[in-house]
Formats: sequence, structure tokens, C-alpha cells
Amino acid sequence: MRHIISVLLQNEAGALSRVTNLFSTRGFNIESLNVAPTDEETVSRLTVVSTGSDAIIDQISKHLGKLVDVVNIVDMTGTDHIERELALFKLRLGKGGEEELAGVVEEFGGRILDDSGGYFTVELVSGGPKIDGFMARMGELGEVESLTRSGAMAVTRGAPISTTG
Repeated sequence: MRHIISVLLQNEAGALSRVTNLFSTRGFNIESLNVAPTDEETVSRLTVVSTGSDAIIDQISKHLGKLVDVVNIVDMTGTDHIERELALFKLRLGKGGEEELAGVVEEFGGRILDDSGGYFTVELVSGGPKIDGFMARMGELGEVESLTRSGAMAVTRGAPISTTG
């Protein structure tokens, strides 16, 4: 099962490395990893997406909780949460594809950021499946020359959960 784990982590040298080593030493792949500062300058939010059984992810969360740099851990998977990802597409379209592109971008809630030199740069902020759907549609209109994705970010709905592993 896919799990989204949110970790508040102190901004200390080697803290991120210790977290990722915990996953690799147990043989688990990190599907996406997103780290950014929070409103508190000494703490960053780390969002990890990995796949494993509930029992395995629970074990990893408990091991994460033992790391000195970890402030808080929440497995978002079982909570009511909002998940988003940013994707930037560089597209080259076939003849007459510009008008159709505008309609598809609007349909998916994206924005055309640039249209220079025969290439279009499109921004889409959404859930992973919708981004995958947009990519498939773009394949019908032309070529996806490059794609950059941020990886999943998530936040619980309502009051924050203050669980640690």
C-alpha cells in the first residue's frame, strides 16, 4: 500500500541522510521525497512517499521516532488529507495544437507559463493521477520534451495531528 509520511525534522547537518538511510537499510524505496522549511526556521517538513504494508510502515515510523532530529511523524494515509504535487511540462506540439492545448490546460486547471521558440511550458498543481492524465493527453497533442515533478506534499484537513512514532 502507498503511504504518505509527514515528518517534522530539525534543520541539522545529516538529519535528512539519517532518515533516508533508515529506509534504505530496511530495503524500502522512497517513491518521492519533498523537504522544505516550515514557519519555524529550525524545523523542516519532510514528506516521504513509500510503499509497504501497514505493519512495515508502522515499524519504520517507530524507528523514525527514535531519531534525535525527528520532532513529529504523521502517516497521512489513514487521515483525511489534501495531497498535491507540482508538475512542469515542456511541450512541443504538432501543427494547430496551440488552440487545443489552451483548452486542455484550462480543463485540467493548469497554466501556460511560456510559449517561446515553438515550445510550451505548462504548470499543473494537482494530485498524481490527474497529472498522469494530463501527461497522457499531452502525448496525443505532441511530445512531452521534459517533465519535472515535485513529488507529493500533504496536509491534514482540520486541526493538525500531533502524533509521533
